[in-house]
Amino acid sequence: MHDTETNIDKLTEDEKRKMVEKYDSESRFRDLNIPWMVRLVTIVSVGLALFHLITSFTGPLVTLQHRALHTGVILILVFLLYPSRKNAPQQRASLIDFLLAILSLATIIYIFIDYMGIVNRAGLPNQNDILFSLLMVILVLEGGRRVVGNGLTVLCALFLLYAYFGPHLPRIIAHRGYQIDDIVTYMYLTTEGIFGTAIGVSATYIFLFVLFGAFLNRTGMGQLFNDSAMAISGHTSGGPAKVAVISSGFLGSINGSAIANVVTTGSFTIPLMKRTGYSKNFSGAVEAAASVGGQILPPVMGATAFIMAETLGMPYAQIALAAIIPGILYYLGVLTVVHLRAKRRGLRGLNRSELPSIKNVMKERGHLLIPLVILIYMLFGGYTPIYAAAWAIISTVVISMLRKTTRMNFKGLIQALEDGTRSALGVGMACAMVGIIVGVASLTGFGLKMTSAILFLGNDVLLFTLFFTMIASIILGMGLPSIPTYIITSSMAAPALVQFGVEPFVSHMFVFYFGILANLTPPVALAAFAGAGISGGEPNRTGFISLKLAVAGILVPYIFVYSPELLMQGTNVANIIWITITAAIGIIALGAAIEGYLIEHINLIVRLFAAAGAITLVIPGVWTDLIGFSLLMIVIITQLFSRKEKNLSPTTIAK
Repeated sequence: MHDTETNIDKLTEDEKRKMVEKYDSESRFRDLNIPWMVRLVTIVSVGLALFHLITSFTGPLVTLQHRALHTGVILILVFLLYPSRKNAPQQRASLIDFLLAILSLATIIYIFIDYMGIVNRAGLPNQNDILFSLLMVILVLEGGRRVVGNGLTVLCALFLLYAYFGPHLPRIIAHRGYQIDDIVTYMYLTTEGIFGTAIGVSATYIFLFVLFGAFLNRTGMGQLFNDSAMAISGHTSGGPAKVAVISSGFLGSINGSAIANVVTTGSFTIPLMKRTGYSKNFSGAVEAAASVGGQILPPVMGATAFIMAETLGMPYAQIALAAIIPGILYYLGVLTVVHLRAKRRGLRGLNRSELPSIKNVMKERGHLLIPLVILIYMLFGGYTPIYAAAWAIISTVVISMLRKTTRMNFKGLIQALEDGTRSALGVGMACAMVGIIVGVASLTGFGLKMTSAILFLGNDVLLFTLFFTMIASIILGMGLPSIPTYIITSSMAAPALVQFGVEPFVSHMFVFYFGILANLTPPVALAAFAGAGISGGEPNRTGFISLKLAVAGILVPYIFVYSPELLMQGTNVANIIWITITAAIGIIALGAAIEGYLIEHINLIVRLFAAAGAITLVIPGVWTDLIGFSLLMIVIITQLFSRKEKNLSPTTIAK
């Protein structure tokens, strides 16, 4: 990678695309150059997008048929757009690819033609059922390998082998075992396997929100976020780093892809951070931590909030509200470390002459915020997420017409529909593969065995159980997008906490946080590696720094398990305000302890006081708040004395 430090314009769109492809297998599309193949992909992609838009108003098809159509069309596009290997044709689909696409179409047709027969034969499949079931499992594994990569594919294969070889395994994980016929038909002919909850949410909420993100991207929403952040904070100490945090947080919440967000926003912010004086590793880490945090930031939360609502049977608005305080604390933690590092090293912001005016930014693109306002209003107004997303997409098209710079013509509209479908392929395939994993866990009782193992390791101590659940969530989330990460961790790890008496919603939030942080955790820290790829830093070092920046994301989940008030559970408005204020002060103190700077440099002993005060302030409670404030007063008094002594020193006076 060439040096991008001197001029951001050197990083072309083609280079950005290659950078995304390097770290995100979902973006490794073929660059088709045969006109009829290009048109075929466009027609199928636009058709699928329109199907989901129309059914958002008319209502979905019968569950199995709706999910089968969604999955089958995604498979068709995957085989046409993703090469089977690195040295396969990159500009055209091969005959084998077309054969696999036709077989994918056959799996849809079979579900539609013999739907009543499948229902009536429930539990007693015939030869055709078994044949198409086996075909579907193979197609999902191959399609997933091309899109998501080898990691999740191997995991799916291991689960399928586990289902078959159950009686021959160690007693702790053994089960009675199932025949191949039983396994594959469970995956294809029921809504417990491939067509389970994961693909169901992909076929409804996720697709529409990904499509919404594509439309916003086409109108220039990313530019609005970047320019707004630049105008607001670009001139402050370490301004470019704050721009990265703010813009990446908002963009990441909508687009749902941390890696794509790192490259999209980071290609602009990372060179600016380096120019300001931040190190290569730190610059990449800031962008990675900010992009990953978007997945836990309301209102959209990378679409995971909708799956959580479906899984727990809770209203979406309740989940989004509960996630506000932890989301704010996460970003406050990142901003605090960024700011204090800038102060400690004397890093200045950008010259105001280099920055856009917030007035001009809002005048040019501010109207693009209206669809977001409409979306949030409808989500919190009791409308279904599907209906709200559909109207948000329509309003984006209409409102984009207000300015020439954001206006979408017919070609742009078609391109947005195709972009949205292409962006949904990776998530859709990951959800189909996760359906296999969850299906096997349900069929064999593996989830219960994992819960027992975590509880055994925890030795009936909640803190230990939380720790081992955290480790399990990070491992399960390695290299996966946020949505499959949540589905797997909530199925495999969260039940251990529920068994311990932790509320289901709190348990799900705990595992989701740590599953997301797997993108920052070496050795498979894909978001951090993408940041390092742009900054020229060392990948693992960048990953560890990004974890330090995301320390609030590590601390806060432990706190809200012990004190669900942080999630606005079982408390009142006045208490929520107080909790938010004290927790925010605690996070700032934690940033000071990490960075070793507040008003002046902090020595080790005072840093320990700051860390202790921070943790006690984040924990809700009268006594913890009193202890926390007392410890922080000691820190502040020590800092004031240190500054006074520094100002009175002969060297300072001479200067």
